[in-house]
Amino acid sequence: MMSSGDFCPRCGDPVPEREETLPGEPRERDAVLCDDCYFADFDLVDAPDRIEVRVCSQCGAVHQGNRWVDVGARDYTDVAVEQVTEALGVHLKAEDVRWGVEPEQVDENTIRMHCTFSGIVRDTYREEQVTVPVFISRQTCDRCGRIAGGYYASIVQIRADERTPTAEEEQRAVEIAEAYVEEREATGDRNAFVSEVTETSDGTDIKLSTNQIGGGVAKRIVRELGGHVEEYPTLVTEDGDGNEVYRVTYAVRLPKFTPGDVIDPDDDDGPVLVRSVRGNLKGVRLATGDPYEASFEEGETPDARRLGTVEDASETTVVAVEDEYAIQVLDPETYESKTIARPSYVDGDADTVPVIKSRAGLHVLPADAVDTDDADAS
Repeated sequence: MMSSGDFCPRCGDPVPEREETLPGEPRERDAVLCDDCYFADFDLVDAPDRIEVRVCSQCGAVHQGNRWVDVGARDYTDVAVEQVTEALGVHLKAEDVRWGVEPEQVDENTIRMHCTFSGIVRDTYREEQVTVPVFISRQTCDRCGRIAGGYYASIVQIRADERTPTAEEEQRAVEIAEAYVEEREATGDRNAFVSEVTETSDGTDIKLSTNQIGGGVAKRIVRELGGHVEEYPTLVTEDGDGNEVYRVTYAVRLPKFTPGDVIDPDDDDGPVLVRSVRGNLKGVRLATGDPYEASFEEGETPDARRLGTVEDASETTVVAVEDEYAIQVLDPETYESKTIARPSYVDGDADTVPVIKSRAGLHVLPADAVDTDDADAS
């Protein structure tokens, strides 16, 4: 190798000519050192003495940068490898760098990372091995701390018009809230959680982490179960910038009637079997089989009185089908033969039919009683 004409300022040996010291180009101080002196102080890898990985002991989230991140890890070896890799630095002069990391689990909270690096520096193959201990620090993330402290920013109250919500309605409302929160969590929203579910004599109260989530849950409940929502904000504090912070109560008022109710609207056309209360009230006339629909104006239930429910129905014998509009059946209480209206949904060959007896008289119910799409909606 040709000499550059320079001598090493440390040992005095001649320094060979290198690409980085071509004529006319500025040379770094290290470039005039001979190989022996250059490599005497050379570190291929810059590694920290230790790394601490902060892990939430409740949910398993890992603190990265200035925030907690859900990593979905069963153990933290991969997390440790990633953080060690990010912390290691390779010399800028190294070319064709190759590396590998071999973890060693010392105990539950300690992992030794054995790192091997190789590269070409000054046309010379160099290899270094470093060991970086990683310590798992068990802490509590902001989210789990809030949950443990019972924090909430909104309440969704499940109530009903002139009645108490059914157990099925309350259960479904909670399921809707939990599903909504899971959807938000799946998008990376760590501020989404159900803080508490409380049963009261009037219905269920669901405490949620943010006002936005409370509003979203309330709207979704109404979309599925019917009714309307009213909002009641309460000033609770001010943030560090002097902005007012409100806690909002979302009062969900479910409709007066539910699918399966038999009602008598104030229109002199006879009873109606309620099939749906989503958006508006839909049902079927028990005298004719014609569809019935009434809108909820400003959240108000249409004028009607409840006569009973499909649970009050009895199976009774068909005595005779008189014509297109009349049928004879046995009264389930007196066993007398009675001629009543024959709705269009009654099969002319039926031997028995479900009937309901109320102050409005005796009426035949549809065989399916309640729309299964409504009953099984999710």
